Formats: sequence, C-alpha cells, structure tokens
Amino acid sequence: MSAQIISGKEVSAQVRERLKKEVEAMKEKDPNFRPGLVVLQVGDREDSNLYISVKLKAAAEIGINATHMRLPQTATEDEILQSIRNVNENSSVHGLIVQLPLDSVHRISTEKVTNAVAPEKDVDGLTSINAGKLARGDLGDCFIPCTPNGCMELIKQTGVSVAGKRAVVIGRSKIVGAPMYDLLLWNHATVTTCHSKTGDLAAEVGKADILVTGIGKPEMVKGEWIKKGAIVIDCGINHIPDSTKTNGRRVVGDVHFASAKEQAGFITPVPGGVGPMTVAMLMQNTVLSAQRFLQAHEPGKWNVSYTKLNLQRPVPSDIVISRSCVPKPIDCLARDIGLLSDEVELYGKTKAKVQLETIDRLRAQADGKYVVVTGITPTPLGEGKSTTTIGLVQALGAHLNRNVFACVRQPSQGPTFGIKGGAAGGGYSQVIPMEEFNLHLTGDIHAITAANNLVAAAIDARMFHEATQSDKALFNRLVPLSGGQRKFSPVQINRLKKLGIEKTDPSTLTEEEITRFARLDINPESITWQRVLDTNDRFLRKITVGQSPTEKGHTRTAQFDITVASEIMAVLALTSSMEDMRQRLAKMVVATSRGGDPITTEDLGVCGALTVLMKDAIKPNLMQTLEGNPVFVHAGPFANIAHGNSSILADKIALKLVGPDGFVVTEAGFGADIGMEKFFNIKCRYSGLRPHVVVLVATVRALKMHGGGPRVTAGMPLPKEYTEENLELVEKGCSNLRKQVENAKHFGVPVVVAVNAFKTDSEAELQLICKLAKEAGAFDAVPCTHWADGGTGAVELGKAVQKAAEAPSNFSFLYNTELPVIDKIRIIAQKIYGADDIELLPEAQHKVDLYTKQGFGNLPICMAKTHLSLSHDAEKKGVPTGFVLPIRDIRASVGAGFLYPLVGTMPTIPGLPTRPCFYDIDLDPVTGEVIGLF
Repeated sequence: MSAQIISGKEVSAQVRERLKKEVEAMKEKDPNFRPGLVVLQVGDREDSNLYISVKLKAAAEIGINATHMRLPQTATEDEILQSIRNVNENSSVHGLIVQLPLDSVHRISTEKVTNAVAPEKDVDGLTSINAGKLARGDLGDCFIPCTPNGCMELIKQTGVSVAGKRAVVIGRSKIVGAPMYDLLLWNHATVTTCHSKTGDLAAEVGKADILVTGIGKPEMVKGEWIKKGAIVIDCGINHIPDSTKTNGRRVVGDVHFASAKEQAGFITPVPGGVGPMTVAMLMQNTVLSAQRFLQAHEPGKWNVSYTKLNLQRPVPSDIVISRSCVPKPIDCLARDIGLLSDEVELYGKTKAKVQLETIDRLRAQADGKYVVVTGITPTPLGEGKSTTTIGLVQALGAHLNRNVFACVRQPSQGPTFGIKGGAAGGGYSQVIPMEEFNLHLTGDIHAITAANNLVAAAIDARMFHEATQSDKALFNRLVPLSGGQRKFSPVQINRLKKLGIEKTDPSTLTEEEITRFARLDINPESITWQRVLDTNDRFLRKITVGQSPTEKGHTRTAQFDITVASEIMAVLALTSSMEDMRQRLAKMVVATSRGGDPITTEDLGVCGALTVLMKDAIKPNLMQTLEGNPVFVHAGPFANIAHGNSSILADKIALKLVGPDGFVVTEAGFGADIGMEKFFNIKCRYSGLRPHVVVLVATVRALKMHGGGPRVTAGMPLPKEYTEENLELVEKGCSNLRKQVENAKHFGVPVVVAVNAFKTDSEAELQLICKLAKEAGAFDAVPCTHWADGGTGAVELGKAVQKAAEAPSNFSFLYNTELPVIDKIRIIAQKIYGADDIELLPEAQHKVDLYTKQGFGNLPICMAKTHLSLSHDAEKKGVPTGFVLPIRDIRASVGAGFLYPLVGTMPTIPGLPTRPCFYDIDLDPVTGEVIGLF
C-alpha cells in the first residue's frame, strides 16, 4: 500500500489562515499595531529575489507589514552591520531576516552578520543565542529555524507520536540538520545524525521510524532503504535534467519518491512538501515575535525595582542625600516603565529625552489618575510643594505598589545661584542627581534663550533695515535673486496670504503690494519682546540697545527678562505636538505696527528657525526620585506672568505609561490662587485633561503667619512664634487654608490637604489643621513627614489620594473664554482672590480695547499677581477682604495662548542678594563632584 502524501501546501494554508486570525486579534486589542518584518538583501541574485517575493506575498496576505531592505553589492560588512543595528532598534519591526547568501563584492562574515540580528527578532532562528537555547531544550524561549519547525508541523499532521520513536536526520547543516536533531531530541525521540562520513547509511536509514533528509543530493535515498511504515520528510531541493520540461529540468528531493512511497507510511512530495511550510513557519515566528513584544510591552505593565532608603538622623543636606543614593541607569528605568529603546535618547547615564511618538504608540491606552499638587498662600520660604510632590510619588510607587509618575518643572539657574537654591525637592524626597536637575539638564533652557534672542535680534535688525532702505531695495534683499529668479520662501507666502495677497510670483506684485509686504512698520514703543538670560542680573532690567556707530543712531530702551519668563517657555509648556508648537511659535506677537496691526514672528520670517532651535527641547526629560520612581522634568514657565506649570506633553505621555490604575502627580507653582487656578483654566483647557485630585500643601509656619505671626524673611532665623506651639495663631491662620480649599472646590475636584510637618511642629498643631481642613470641605487631611522619611512619611497621604481619586469629580472651568476680557478678570478676582471688584488703569483699558480689536479677546486669563497674598498687597495675609484689585496693564502671549493682566509691579529678572548662593558652590577637582548646591 502506497504512503499517505503529507501536503505542505494544505498544511501551510491552514497555518496562514490561523496566523491571519491571530494578527486580527492583535489589531483588535490595539488598532495601531501591526507585526513588522524586514528582509535584508545584499546584492541582486535572481534566486534570492524569487524567495523574497514569496515571503513578502505571504506576509501581506497574513497582515504583516513587510519591508524589503536592499543593499548594493558594494555594501561593506560595516554598512550591513549598521543596517542590522538600525532595524534592531526599530520597535515597529518584530522580525529580521538576512537573506543568504550575501551577494557582496567584499568579503563578508556570514556568521558575524547573522549573529548581529537581535535574538528577539531572529525569526530565522540562526543566531548562536537561539541555536544555543534550542540545543538546551529552551523551546519556549527561542525561535526555531523555519525548515525544521515546518518539518515538525508536518510530522504532527500524521498523528504519530514522536516520543520514543527512533529518528534519523541525514545532514548536519546549521539551517536544517543540526536544529532538526535538537527539535526531535527535545520532543523525546531517539535521534541519530548521519552525514558524509557515516559508514553504512542504508543500514542507519533502515532503523528510522522518522526520516528527515537535508543533504542536497538528488534521489540519493532509495526506497528499499526505508523501514516499512516510516515517516519520510524530504527537505531536499535538487534539479535534474528532464527534456519534457520547458526549462529542461525538474525539481526532486533527496529521496527517490517513486520507490520510497511504496515503503513509507507517510511521505512529503518535492515540490509541495516542506517548501511551503518553511515560509509559513517564518510567518509564524514573526507573529510569535510580535505577540511576545505586545506581552512584554503591555501598556501599564511595569517592572520597577525601588531603591530602599538608608535614613540618617539628623537629616543630612540635600546634596549629601542625593549622592548617597546611586541612581539606576536611566535606560533601565525607561525599559522598566514600558518605554521602547527607540523612544529614548540618552543624555549620559542619569537623564534622557523621550520621543513624542510614544503618545501615538499608546494612543489606545486609557489614562491614569491625574493629581495636581498646590499650596496655601506661602511664606517667602516656600511650603514644600515640590518635596510633597516627590514624597507622594515615592509613597504611591515604592510603598503602595502603584505605577506613578512625577511631572515637575525645570528650574531656572538664576535662583540656583541666587538666593533660593535648587528646586529638586528636599530631604529624602527629591529628584536625582540634583546637580543635573538644577543646572543644565539637557539644555532646554539654553535652547529657549537662543530662540528668544533670535526673535529679539530679528526685531531690531528689521527696524534698522526698514529705516535705512527704500521699499524696492528692501524687497529685493528680502526676496533675493537666485539663478536669475526671485522666489518667496514658504514663510513669506504665509505673510502674503495674511495680507490678502494671493500671489506667489514676486515679479507680479504691485508697488503698493511690495510696500505692504516688505514693511512691517513696527512701532518701537509697542515692542513687548525682550532679550532673556538664565541668570539673576538686576542691571539688565533696563538697558539701551543700538549704541554702536554701525547702528547709525538707531537706539532704543529695552530690558532683559530671565529665560523662564520668555513666552517660548510658556509655548513649550502648553504645546501638544511638534506641529502645534510650530503654529504657536508663529503666532507669537512681538509688537504692533504703527497702523495698529499685531506683528508676529511669522511676519518677521523667523518662526521656522525657532522650531528648529526647539526641536529637541519639546521632548520631555526623564529622571528619577531617590526611591527610583520615574520623573518627567519638562518646561518651567514663570508662575506669575506665565502659568507656572510643567508641560502638557510630559503629563500626557506619563498618563499613558502609568495605565488606568496608575497616577501622575504634577505640581502647580505658587499658591492655589495662582498656580492651581492657571493649571485648571489654562493648562487643562488646552490639554483636554481632567484632574482627579487636588493635593493642597499647608504648613504650621505659614498658617501662623496668616494668623498674625511676625514677618518671615528668607535668610533670617524664624521668630519663636514659629518654633513654639501656638494653637491660636494656627486656628486664625486656617482662614487662608479654608479659602484655598474653597478655591479648589470651585472647579469640582476633591481636595486632600497635606500638612507638611517640620520637627518644631507639635502634634496638637498638626491635628488641629487636619480637623479644620476637613471642616472646610477637604476630602481628607493628613500630616506628612516625607522630607525626613521619604515615601514612608507620605504613605497616609498616598492612601488618601487613592481614595479621593475614586470619589466623584465634576470638573468645570471657572469661566467661559467667550466672555469679555474684563468679565473674565473680574470672575477670577472675586471668586478666587475674594476681591470686591477690579479697577482697570488707563493703560490696561487701552490694552483690553486693542486686544479685543486684534482678535485676542477670547484667550484665557493668566493673572500676574504677588504669590504672597490672596490680594495684590503682599503684606495682607490670611484672607483679605474689602479690596479692589488694580489692573495696571495687560499683555498678550498669543502664541502661548493667554492674556496676562499685571497687578502691581512685576520684576521679570531677579537680582542677586548681598551673599548669593554661588559663594558656596564649587567643583572638587579630584572627584569632579559639585559642592555647595542646596
């Protein structure tokens, strides 16, 4: 009786159909996901082209995104290896095949090339790592070479159990024979390998219950050698002459088919047997690799190992604590929280930038819980919002086992060398390394400085050139001849459209159109754009520019701001994508023309260059806490003339990474009346994100100040009222706490009060604050000792935040942006500050009229007010009443997207004190360590 034919075509069709369904299932879970395969070919061999086309066709049918990467015959080994490294780093590729042989004019090590493929993408199963795992029997943790894998599938089709059978493999190649031996062995067969040195091949074949051949010798194995009823798997592909065929030859296997099928129980034909299965198994390995990738990178699935703190008493300085904890390599932390290698740009070992494409990859992932940390009206010393933010994150992550991210602002270097010192948190709740955090980080602030000052240079240069040239000369220089023709740049086309000139050929403009296009006609008195520097320097608050003789007397009075006051910083913080940033940078208004029209950076032609300067700064910076939690440090806008919050992009990426059960904790600058109000009305309005919990930080000392305690001065010892128990002062001061709780509840978000405890606070004082906070409507109130105890000291706060996040949240904005400008200001003044009314001084009223006319009246409001009082008077503590809020001026940050009314005088570049922090800062030349930062 003839053997049953095992049809590789039929089995491979079944495999492909199954794989197609598995790919569909993956796409249902994540619509943006597709398995990716790259076939790398060197040269242009016809047989290789044929094999590759078959693979690409099979991939397309199954739903695999397959790419054919061609390298020329002239490709060197280094070029081939670099191409492989690039594919290894590409997270959208799950399988990489190097098509053999390598058809190069250079000498190439095939072994070196195949082993360069990342083992997790080696769907051919040819790397030494995968071969080694197969040899050790780790079948579930490797890729099995496709031909042996296909052979096993065909053997399974017979229904015959492999276990206990005697198997013979003829051939010992790395692609077929050797891995086939391992595969049969670990499926519990007794295996013999035969090769060219085997003595009596026929006798060995005759013992086989299962025979697999892969020697490339046409019809070498005769039917009479084969054991009756054996399974014969023929992997050979050989050509022999055949005059009946068009090409004069036909394909045969290693086994003489006609005689063998009379002896065997099951046999594969050639062609149509093993061949189709090889391609099917390649597709199966690719799908398996994609499934492993999805499993390993399941959104929200973290594998973070937290650092155990070695708490010291008394608590050492911040920098000593920072150095006592060795940070995890930032690439390891990135991997642990679900970031892919090609989404992370390393800046040394402890900081990295994260690509914006991460948001696209995780688009289908639900967001985590969103928590904002704010505070009561502070003393000049600050009440520890940053420290509380980090302490809470450490508690939620290291002690309550939640995925949690901190998102904080990048500090300016001005205060670091001035009087305030660093801003990395403090004690055992800080971002590390604190030197990196407080100094250059990854250069974002320097990029903003460069971009800002390019705009300033463009303004003065444009006014100079307009003042010294005729219309025609100006136009000819703005649109110079190139190759005998004038051509507008894209940014100039945009200006023409803005002017209503629908022309693209410079030669067709009329004289009147040339004048309108070429002359911005900036009114020097209207310029709102200043140069910036990230240094405290009081002598730059008013300067004169243009004093060199080369500027021909075109001088004007100007000033410097500190870099974090630049509108570009606010743009960075509020942008949602690279394209959005490009548009916001283009819309920034720098001055008004003499005709009353707003002049933008796009009119100046500089907006594209600004985007180039900011292309890296837009990526959030990844760091870590002392206990090993991830932290995004990104953007640091001023909290008075800007909105004082870290970036929307950092929050959005973090919310995706933590997953629906995780938390993102961010901080709003200054007190709740300033930073929190702007967080809700500006940041959340632009981001579309909805917060779940407000954490309101209070301290005994600040509440005593609001209760009538003596003046608190930075750099001076605290009066005894602040270091001795005084329940009366605390109770009186809780009026400010009560008002700030009320302010948070205006937005419909649950409030948890965190009482940041100091060693001089009494238990009675702390408990009184908690009691009064709850009576004021707080969801909960808890004392915290995270400065001294790290995450352990904020565990109760973490538990309260978790409970509050499950409570109903009816978030709403305080005002509709469609309201008139004056009404929006009045709503903030009355509801948040407690003012009776507002008073607009003449300049402010003029700006309301101007901005409304220019189309900016519908922007949200960003109040520039002292942070030391709910009112405009820093000396009025507690909850001032009966006051009218004076609005001195109003300015527009159109690119960032808000108007900022000025309440009182607002210095935009700090000065240095008599004894700045820099007296204590130095570098140890032996260790390279920074000394004296705090």
